[in-house]
Amino acid sequence: MTEHNKTIDPQTFGKVAVLMGGWSAERAVSLRSGQAVLDALLRRGVDAHGIDVNKETVLQVLEKGTYDRAFIVLHGPGGEDGRIQAVLEVMGIPYTGSDVLSSALAMDKLRSKMILEAAGLPTPDYMVLDDETDPEYVVASLGLPLMVKPALEGSSIGMSRVNEPQQMRDAYKTAAQFPGAVIAERWIEGGEYTVTILGEQTLPVIKLETPNEFYDYEAKYQSNQTRYLCPSGLEPEQEGQMQRLALAAFKAVGASGWGRVDILCSADGKPWVIELNTVPGMTDHSLVPMAAKAIGMDFDQLVYAILAQTLDGYNGDQQQGGNHVGAS
Repeated sequence: MTEHNKTIDPQTFGKVAVLMGGWSAERAVSLRSGQAVLDALLRRGVDAHGIDVNKETVLQVLEKGTYDRAFIVLHGPGGEDGRIQAVLEVMGIPYTGSDVLSSALAMDKLRSKMILEAAGLPTPDYMVLDDETDPEYVVASLGLPLMVKPALEGSSIGMSRVNEPQQMRDAYKTAAQFPGAVIAERWIEGGEYTVTILGEQTLPVIKLETPNEFYDYEAKYQSNQTRYLCPSGLEPEQEGQMQRLALAAFKAVGASGWGRVDILCSADGKPWVIELNTVPGMTDHSLVPMAAKAIGMDFDQLVYAILAQTLDGYNGDQQQGGNHVGAS
């Protein structure tokens, strides 16, 4: 890949706020991601400043700092759901990633599944759970095993695999600790994959292998036994199909700029969209930097390319992201 953003003078970006931390259950991961992004921008000569976002003071901090643009590295509620994007819109500060509406839709697993279904894109069957839901009815409808998850969390937080009907109550209670709906989803037996999107481009597919029951929080951020295969081992035609599906799902919710789509591939070779991430992790265990590396783009180049999407008239390898402030 030709790195068109290499010609952009770092001073062009002005003063950049790197927004990290926040108040979601993914705070610790966000702080690690944010520090990595901040370090990369500083190495590139960008006037970047890290901000640990607090909901009570973020408006005052941003206003006092007179920032020219923001790099959002906030994961989960408050940062990936449209709220910080709305704050930046009101303040007139251009920002990275998807706009308010698409961020909110992608973050909400229930709403995003509804949109995927309406668009004719494959996503596993599901049911919304509550205190009165009959576990036997859910099992009869979706089969076993199945996944129970909170609709508004990321990083596999609050998720449980249910192998027996009697496990449903505990799985529901685990997920219901978090805001929003709780859904049960049909289990897809097969390989786990992820596709990174950068502008209009899909990067090489990564296959995930873990000895855990599924790619959970521990497998994502702590385990040294998780394997990441890139090349993915898929046939070129199948990989291309998965990339096209990921981009279609991303566009279905209106997402733009950069992100990641997680996909399960069943034994018969059919890909199923599991979830969309509009502010994926950027830690040493993260998948987006890994996919970028596969096309010869190092971490600093990746971060710079994402920030460049906030410039009016940006003409790099990646298209301008989003219809938010500062995008064209």
